Amino acid sequence: MSPCTTRWTSLPAEDGLLDAFVALPPAGRGPGLLLLQEIFGVNAHIRAVAEQYAQSGFVVIAPDLFRRQATRVELGYVGEDRERALTLMRGLSREQAVADMAVALAALRAMPECTGRIGALGYCMGGRLAFAAAALCGVDAAVCYYGGGIAAQPDLAALAARITVPVQFHHAGHDPSIPPEAVAVVRTAMATAPAAAQAEFHDYPDAQHGFNCWARAAHDPASAVLAQGRSLVFLAALF
Repeated sequence: MSPCTTRWTSLPAEDGLLDAFVALPPAGRGPGLLLLQEIFGVNAHIRAVAEQYAQSGFVVIAPDLFRRQATRVELGYVGEDRERALTLMRGLSREQAVADMAVALAALRAMPECTGRIGALGYCMGGRLAFAAAALCGVDAAVCYYGGGIAAQPDLAALAARITVPVQFHHAGHDPSIPPEAVAVVRTAMATAPAAAQAEFHDYPDAQHGFNCWARAAHDPASAVLAQGRSLVFLAALF
């Protein structure tokens, strides 16, 4: 199997250019996947995830969501980098993120390599945005890894009533930012979604927030592999 190919591209948006990292599958064509970053930017980990899913057959696009503040941000996970990441997150409104997701999705749908159906996949901030994409952006499925903030924002949780596509959730057992009661809020919210919005919840009792990322101290390979397998089975419906 030949390796996937990658590139950065610039997409016209109403308020400037949106850079996005694109990874194409070895076969050349496949369903689309909107990959949504953590607060640390489209960094080496997110680009590696894009390649990982491209190798599995998806046409992946990862938009640079902090582009209004700084372009192609690439941050580490501790110290000053973490503080800057939190500042950048606070400077990104939901409306701006949804607008950029719409631009990236339009570009993905227009790509000849994309066969039509598109999923959204995100981590932490990106998990929260994948949830929003399921409600607002017309994706065909969404996967939310430790989507922080859904329970804390009642208007965001209420978007569940607008979700008509399957959504899969992954949560860590040791995550102070998303305690069991917050996961329960998301479960209750998803119970208000139309019947077509089948929700899957997977918990990883031994894992911490960020367990999927090999560059973080919280990386838990066993949980990451199990979650990725579940994500691939779930997203296989897009083929």
